[in-house]
Amino acid sequence: MKKPNYTPEIRERAVQLLIESEKDYPSTWAAITAIAPKIGCTPETLRVWYLGSSQKTENKAR
Repeated sequence: MKKPNYTPEIRERAVQLLIESEKDYPSTWAAITAIAPKIGCTPETLRVWYLGSSQKTENKAR
């Protein structure tokens, strides 16, 4: 099975959606597991994108 390729724009938007939605969930992992299926990726994939995101760092600084 070929793994899907996600554009950088899709990755950025997915991370942005996660950051915006985090406050609605009891933990980051809960938000990840809720959002990942909507994007069409696995929770682990979204978690890796989130951990590597510069948006996360910028968001925490605010």
